[in-house]
Amino acid sequence: MATLAQTPEITTPYVLALREMLRKGGGAPVATFAVGDLSVDIVTGADSLWALIRREGRGGLALRAAYLAGDFTCERERREPGEAVRLRIRSALGEHRVVFFTSMEALERLRMTVEFTPAATMRLPFMPRDLYPLDRDDDPMGTRGCVEARQRGLNSGIVYFRLEEPAFGNILYFQNLTAMNDYYRLTGTTPEDVVGGEWPELGHLLPTPKQGSVPSGDPLPAGRPVTISDAILVFRHQAPPQERESARQFLQMLGAAYRLLDLPRTDYRDWMKRAEWTLRDLAEAPAATIEHYGHPYVHPYTDSEYPDVMVQMSIISALHDWGKWQGEMPPLKGELQAGVGKFYDPRLKTLRRYLPNVGDDKNKDAVDSWYLYHPMLNLGKLALDGDASARALFLKSIDFGIKAAHHFDYKWPIQYDVTDFSVITDVAEADGRGQTDVGGVYAWVMLQAFELTDDKRFLDEARAAIDAAMGLRFNVNYQANLTAWGAAACMRLWRITNEPVYLEQSYVYLGSFFHNSEIWESRLGHAVHYRNFLGVTCLQDAPYMAIYECFDSYMAFECYLDDSGPDLEPAARMLIAEYCKYALDRAWYYYPDALPVEAISPKQRESNGYIDRKLSFPLEDLYADGQPAGQVGQEIYGAGAAFVFATRAFHDVEGAAFRIYCDHFVRSIERTGDHALTLTLDGGETCTASFSLVRRKRARLPEAHLTTAGGDALRPHGASADRIDYRVPANGRIILTWEPATKRHAGSPASPRKLSRPSATRE
Repeated sequence: MATLAQTPEITTPYVLALREMLRKGGGAPVATFAVGDLSVDIVTGADSLWALIRREGRGGLALRAAYLAGDFTCERERREPGEAVRLRIRSALGEHRVVFFTSMEALERLRMTVEFTPAATMRLPFMPRDLYPLDRDDDPMGTRGCVEARQRGLNSGIVYFRLEEPAFGNILYFQNLTAMNDYYRLTGTTPEDVVGGEWPELGHLLPTPKQGSVPSGDPLPAGRPVTISDAILVFRHQAPPQERESARQFLQMLGAAYRLLDLPRTDYRDWMKRAEWTLRDLAEAPAATIEHYGHPYVHPYTDSEYPDVMVQMSIISALHDWGKWQGEMPPLKGELQAGVGKFYDPRLKTLRRYLPNVGDDKNKDAVDSWYLYHPMLNLGKLALDGDASARALFLKSIDFGIKAAHHFDYKWPIQYDVTDFSVITDVAEADGRGQTDVGGVYAWVMLQAFELTDDKRFLDEARAAIDAAMGLRFNVNYQANLTAWGAAACMRLWRITNEPVYLEQSYVYLGSFFHNSEIWESRLGHAVHYRNFLGVTCLQDAPYMAIYECFDSYMAFECYLDDSGPDLEPAARMLIAEYCKYALDRAWYYYPDALPVEAISPKQRESNGYIDRKLSFPLEDLYADGQPAGQVGQEIYGAGAAFVFATRAFHDVEGAAFRIYCDHFVRSIERTGDHALTLTLDGGETCTASFSLVRRKRARLPEAHLTTAGGDALRPHGASADRIDYRVPANGRIILTWEPATKRHAGSPASPRKLSRPSATRE
């Protein structure tokens, strides 16, 4: 939870040096410019170049542009388009080039890039942080404020804080870690926990090699420019402390920073083909399933671990989606679902995690709090689709779920005994908290029950669970997909009750989710072979992204956007849509056949089996710092990803020779003519979506035309015999027309595509 921070009696030399410089007049002036209502003065101190950002009568910030540790000269250079100030600094260390950019949309934004060219081959020593709040008298020691969120591990380099005394407002500091890949690679460092700090010394702490008798890391080569900072600051003058408005402003400000980034590309992914391969391997590979009580059950990992109910329901739910999309249910779905009833305990009247015959090496009575509810979520989904057996099992399990919620007063531990609710593991070591976001997935299950039965007690339960989580601020997130379902539950509650508090509370869940996201693209170690941009670490303290949390969050966000409307904060809509877009691209690299052998760990976690690159099951873990992937194992329970992505990204067009692929959710498709469609996309207003026409088997792509609702022609950026690719506006309507199919000459049928295993290598 955010706490009020006041300048401590113990400080650092860097705070005192800044304070003394400002007390003596603020350094030698270099340049002045404005950002909206903010003034920015660039000044030189004894050892640093500073940008002093002030709001008249309300204090401000001191942003360190360069730390020189000695004499230096600073001169202005001719600005390039879009720049506010360009400076060149010369010192014994070498040359720094500092550039400031300003922009005003709804919010004031300041960007500073710093490029350093060493004069000699060198190792940089400790470098101080770069951001200090100032009071009305330019004294950092006289300020009071609150740090709401700071970087966690290798997630986005952010610190979000409120300067309360004086009342300057909310500030989001975002360090674009992508820009510093070269620095990290040259020095052998990583950007772990580099943005944050303790009041009043905040911002970016450039990672430097460990000092010692034998220094670690390689030196920076002489004469080679390297970026050492790309800082974006976003400002809000009004900063109410209430958590829901603070979270909304965080999303708004994060969206403003996001729009300044050079975003990585996404590529077309053939999730249909991947789904076909996955279905085949689930049905045929001996390592995928095991038989108990005459029924097949899915292994959690390759040929290992006992079947559990969460795994079964995750795969069954994904196969259900695939069957609906295909128009015919795969036999495996029914075979797996027939065995789910064996998890039900008629005495407790609940689903158990394990089957009755689980081995003695497992505590059959232990359950992680979220494991009780997530299988019910998937049962409820099937029940709402008309599955009578799923409805019966869902409803006869629901009361035990409510009993557990009441016992724990909607504040669940990590793990407990299902027979008597005695706590096995109360809190996580990392943060001393339990499973703080289980209330979100519980609320979603209750809302499913309410929709099935129209029984108001389920609606009351959903409200109680969400209400109990209020006050957690940026500490809601325990596991990413649970947080996403919590956001969806809040949005659904708002739709049902029309009470704005639930729409607003959804921003708290979203803020916590995106706080744990990696809004940067790593080029470290083995990460050169995959993509991590906008991935989310699976747990609040996890070092890796995981496929299950990735696609389950994707499904939750689909529901969130389905229930949203024009009242939704535009930045929230954009960030969700961008997360889902990059998930479709990034998730491809969880599959071992999409990675080179050397990028995959040769060993897996004990009891988690092994990796078989021939099987189309994803690895559990990818790492932003470039560690080998798949250290945890090959996650069969994540195999639903291919079915989920295929059924959302691809759209059939009746009677046409093609399918449509889009990496954004398509809100509506209207057939406006025999050879015309109008489609509505629901992404960010300034963003782009990938849109493709994908040839059906034994067909030929027609000549097609794509325009915006305003009539502007959209030209393809790539075309082949199999696909035509476009970049289109991510928000609004587009109109597709195509020429009627022509008959082929006799003796020249279209050649069907050979079903070959999907593969991808990073360019």
